[in-house]
Amino acid sequence: MKRKIRIGYVGLGRRGRGVLSACIMQMADVEVAYLCDIHAPAMEAAVALFEKAGRTVPRQTTDYREILADGAVDAVFLMTGWDGRMTLVEDSLLAGKYTAVEVGCAFTLEECLRVKAAHEKTGAHLMMLENCCYGRREMMCLRLALEGAFGELVHCDGGYHHYLPACELFLQKPGEGKHYRLPNYEKRNCEQYPTHALGPISKVLGIGRGNRFLSLASFSSKSRGLRAAAEHILGADSPEAKAEYAQGDIVTTILTCAGGETVHLCLDTTLPRAYYSRNFTVRGTLGMYTEERRVLFFEGMEEKIENNEEEMYKTYDHPLYREYTSGSMQGGHGGIDYLVCRAFVEAVKRGEVPPINTYDSLTWMAIAPLSEASIRAGGAPVEFPDFSDGAWQTPGEPLLSKYSLDAVFEDAGTPIFPAREDAE
Repeated sequence: MKRKIRIGYVGLGRRGRGVLSACIMQMADVEVAYLCDIHAPAMEAAVALFEKAGRTVPRQTTDYREILADGAVDAVFLMTGWDGRMTLVEDSLLAGKYTAVEVGCAFTLEECLRVKAAHEKTGAHLMMLENCCYGRREMMCLRLALEGAFGELVHCDGGYHHYLPACELFLQKPGEGKHYRLPNYEKRNCEQYPTHALGPISKVLGIGRGNRFLSLASFSSKSRGLRAAAEHILGADSPEAKAEYAQGDIVTTILTCAGGETVHLCLDTTLPRAYYSRNFTVRGTLGMYTEERRVLFFEGMEEKIENNEEEMYKTYDHPLYREYTSGSMQGGHGGIDYLVCRAFVEAVKRGEVPPINTYDSLTWMAIAPLSEASIRAGGAPVEFPDFSDGAWQTPGEPLLSKYSLDAVFEDAGTPIFPAREDAE
């Protein structure tokens, strides 16, 4: 086991710098050896983070291949926008690097198959940094599902319900160009952002571990919200208000599973709404959890109960969160950014398969092109590819680490916040 790892960090936009500052730079056992971005202002802002912290400034490059050529680099973080990201993933795996990639989907199934081939050629591991897999409610439900408390699982719901025009899409400053999502909304109509819901749901349902997705069907509403929002925020004469958008305002996706379960996903990012929600919901024969009402409910409880989540944590909290909340939680999005990065770092240090492995990541990345094909066919079901080539049927022993998403495993000997002296 390595006491310290060296990483290359690619993509220094707002999200990339946020994770770098709040998570990676806080880890005593991670040395940032390289920073990479093609945009000078982004690089300057990242360098300033190290200078302000009184830290050695990493080597800077505009060519990620320089990082991949360095045999002393243990892992690569890919935090770039969506365009071209799968090529970076493929190249990183072909270079034999542990590869962490920010959430997002592939554009084509062919991209997924190339990444699969790269992984199987070199044995290098990919992990999507799906932070919501390490959300507190999601981990509580994972524990309960693994322990059988929900009974036999039947159905899960989830979505990305987040009004983006006002808080993301139309906030770019002069000279920054369009937000990276806008060109995709102009060109594509699909479930573009499923993984905040689908990641935790996949783990609850044991996808890749005795279960898999069999089919997908997606349906789209008309597209009206983005132009209306642009008129309101930027003015009727703005280019954004005059643009044509392919993306439907509401996309509904249904998945079927080998175990007989169904999954409902919803993409809802362009119409005004009162609050953000992932609508994480688990239904079983003995109970349910629903994020919308903050309710964990078991057979025999009073039907009208609501807002009992905090009370339920006292009994059913995942061990990782019992430890995490007893200390100084840090990192973005309530600490889940830190936990998912920490899970990846521990896998690299130990030379293990990450808790979100290559086939998990590819399965989630495939949702966009599959849903695009289904919508184009009028909602016709499409077959879901088995990236594991049948290995899901014989998954073997679950990963036993404190960050495992396949088992509940307590490990007091692996600190969430390693001391600097432990990394020397």
